[in-house]
Amino acid sequence: MLREISVFRAVLRASVMLPLVMGCAGTPGLMAQAPAAAPAAARQLGTVTAIAGNSLTLKTDAGQQVVVSVADGARILQLAPGSTDLKSAQTIALKDIGVGDRVLVNGKGGDDASTFTAARVILMKSTDIAQKHEAEQQDWQKRGTGGIVSAMDASAGTLSIAVGTRKITVTTTPTTQYRRYAGDSVKFEDAKPGTLAQIQTGDQLRVRGAKSEDGSSIQAEEIVSGSFKNVAGTIATIDAAAGSLTLKDLATKKTVTVMITENSNVRALPPQAAAMFAARAKGGAAAGAGASGGTGTGNPSQAGGQGGAGEGARPGGMGARAGGGDLSQFVARLPNKTIADLKVGDAVMIVASQPNPGSATMTAVTLLSGVEPILAATPSGGPAMTLSPWNLGGEAPEGGGGGGGH
Repeated sequence: MLREISVFRAVLRASVMLPLVMGCAGTPGLMAQAPAAAPAAARQLGTVTAIAGNSLTLKTDAGQQVVVSVADGARILQLAPGSTDLKSAQTIALKDIGVGDRVLVNGKGGDDASTFTAARVILMKSTDIAQKHEAEQQDWQKRGTGGIVSAMDASAGTLSIAVGTRKITVTTTPTTQYRRYAGDSVKFEDAKPGTLAQIQTGDQLRVRGAKSEDGSSIQAEEIVSGSFKNVAGTIATIDAAAGSLTLKDLATKKTVTVMITENSNVRALPPQAAAMFAARAKGGAAAGAGASGGTGTGNPSQAGGQGGAGEGARPGGMGARAGGGDLSQFVARLPNKTIADLKVGDAVMIVASQPNPGSATMTAVTLLSGVEPILAATPSGGPAMTLSPWNLGGEAPEGGGGGGGH
């Protein structure tokens, strides 16, 4: 039973974390792999999509539709978010289950994979998940920060991150939770439980925990990390059918191939906004515009860039402020485009995942076009600003406008 509660808590965590990045409250998926620890016939895990009589229709975390018949006398328990066991679970009736609720059902499979008979139902209400989601958002805003990993001391359990021109020391403990982006995916729900040992210098990292009074250090309760490539340049070729384009990266002078998938965010920066951020890039590269916690160095390979995600930011945004505007929130509000909206000669900035380190092929997490003024502002050293993956598929923070999340 403890294993089941642990699995359910992990799924709740998925439902809480995904909205931060993807803007979809209650989205399942982050721990879809966890239920594999138990036989598929004994348990189903998913979101209620329909209710009829004593039957529930679930969309499982594996994407299947399963009709669950709740047997007479079945126990139906409601678990509060954050619960670690069933001691505090509340017995409820079948009629108390609603569409959108997350459920873990135990019982036996039917004649085929689309039917199931439940002897016990454990649920978390969608409203409770939404409240937990909101609390998580506020906590990331208040106690979160992020940047580029600049130094590691695994034996001491510490690391340093560059947040613009600042350095912040991150101290970990045995209870620190880790998540790691998959190298072959741009979807946050594909992130897997990780370890401190996986984090490397140059990785982008988000951390939440107790900060020191001067903000120079943070005690990590949770760390989300990933290895991403920031590239910028002018599009040389486009193959819309294959969903790919090529460009010569300004920093490495090498030609790279970038795949554009349905999960990639393709946005276009309006001319006025591009001019504003270019002015900041031009002045901030030397003046350390990261004073607000957002700008990176002029070298994309070192860039905290917008990935520095200044103080108070969370995984839903990059946090870099320029001229009173937040680039991450601004980009998140822009309508999503497709590869068909791009053309040869467009200047672009891209943050991408790279399944094979050193490979010349990568997959775009976010592609931003209309950045000619930004790239022109620092022609010798590449862009002074880089994108971050933390707005992956997401919307702007509450009150910040829509973002076209997936």
